Amino acid sequence: HDILFSAEMGILAVLALPLLLLGISGIIYIYQSVRWLLSKSAVQNKVVVITDAISGLGKECSRVFHTGGARLVLCGRTWEKLETLYDALISVADPSMTYAPKLILLDILDINCIRDVAKEILNCYGCVDILINNASMKVKGAVQSISLELDKKIMDANYFGPITLTKAILPNMISRRTGQIVLINSIQGKIGIPFRAAYAASKHAAVGFFDCLRAEMEEFDISVSTVNPTFICSYHRQPASVNWEASIWKFFFRKAAYGVHPVEVAEEILRTVSSKKQEVLMANPIPRAAVYIRTFFPQLFFAIVASGIREKLKTEEE
Repeated sequence: HDILFSAEMGILAVLALPLLLLGISGIIYIYQSVRWLLSKSAVQNKVVVITDAISGLGKECSRVFHTGGARLVLCGRTWEKLETLYDALISVADPSMTYAPKLILLDILDINCIRDVAKEILNCYGCVDILINNASMKVKGAVQSISLELDKKIMDANYFGPITLTKAILPNMISRRTGQIVLINSIQGKIGIPFRAAYAASKHAAVGFFDCLRAEMEEFDISVSTVNPTFICSYHRQPASVNWEASIWKFFFRKAAYGVHPVEVAEEILRTVSSKKQEVLMANPIPRAAVYIRTFFPQLFFAIVASGIREKLKTEEE
């Protein structure tokens, strides 16, 4: 009997761990499913404005919020691409559960026209519940090789454009004492990466503005969120092959191989809107650690960056 009892206990012990893991997985799945459903219900009937809706991330945000039952106002520079997006959205969604999106031409670089476009946006439904500042522009190059004109263009796209539109929409939200503003920014608004000076500067500026705005808008019950991905990879892009993969620089700032997909970012934006989370950092442990090292051990951070630059230059010379 003792032998039989011991054998049964042994079998139970062997089965216990897989059953426990299965149970935990089931609980996590149910939790995530419920959270996702709540996130979608949080945007139902809400007027959601998405800038640069024709970009990879913009399209995914449009899809996610459209299926959630939001009343979308989609902004972009090209009317044909906006119409294509419109057709794609209404062709797959249940018309009884969704609203046909409104389309607005908006070039975020044309600062002087943004206020007039904001009036068009407000005329669509008379209000804006959620403004998603998604438009952005990237540039790569050494500081001395980037013209001042391009520096200004990047600042217009990533800073002056979003804040001009935000300031134009804000009075409507303040008068209603409700609203949400989301800035799709970048981890480079937290740390500066070499050969991205203009881009990082514009992203740092945007973070500073929206951090201040968040504090000022609390009294009006308007929430401000920033979502900071490391790198949003394109649908078909493969990581670039480089011959300095093992360097300490690459260890810290691997981007292409660890980029987040537009679908992941769009779903995180929906969750952020639902939970009204103030700041989200979408990064794997290495870039995330870099942010904290820059904050608490700046000399170490600068040394690592400088080491990477020297190694990269040396490899290019060879």
